[in-house]
Amino acid sequence: MTDTTEALCLRNLGLTEYETSWHAMRQFTEQRDESTPDELWLLEHHPVYTLGLNGDIRHMIRTTDIPVVKTDRGGQITYHGPGQLIVYVLVDLRRKNLGVRRLVSALENAVIGLLKQYGITAQARQDAPGVYVGGRKIASLGLRVRKGCSYHGLSLNVNPDLSPFSAINPCGYAGLEVTSLTALDVAIQAHEAAAPLAVEIMQTLNYERVIPTRG
Repeated sequence: MTDTTEALCLRNLGLTEYETSWHAMRQFTEQRDESTPDELWLLEHHPVYTLGLNGDIRHMIRTTDIPVVKTDRGGQITYHGPGQLIVYVLVDLRRKNLGVRRLVSALENAVIGLLKQYGITAQARQDAPGVYVGGRKIASLGLRVRKGCSYHGLSLNVNPDLSPFSAINPCGYAGLEVTSLTALDVAIQAHEAAAPLAVEIMQTLNYERVIPTRG
């Protein structure tokens, strides 16, 4: 019998609509029980701005043709688009004996570990969740916890078009600059970063095995 504390499912979902993925992970969280294995969903989104549950729309500083979706994660406004690796983290926090702050730190450390593989030195910040390189944000985090389980997760700028960030105060911080692996001279695609980032997350969250899945 598989120990669901130490194993999880990985799902590579490709390029998807934001709202489709959001409703699916919310439904997964509602329907799971104490025996449901945790999952990581690895994907990219079509262009979209997402505004957190208590986000302030005034952080959108100019309008664009890109849709804005009010969602139920924490945090302010951010942008998702092709070339940005999204990892949705569907974890039973009670079963893993994890608090939200520890989960955030584990995800930040996983991204930092991945970037180190590419020769990039990155840092987390106590005052602003996410991962930064030379003061520029390369990864954002936003989570929701329901019934003791997390959903939503992190986004890592691999090779996206960064220009849509200029229409917002990223994550609510005026003047915050963003960067990407491509801008830092690492020429890879988002899907190529998925497996090594999943491995880093497994290590920081103490998972030992992957459960085979068709999804």
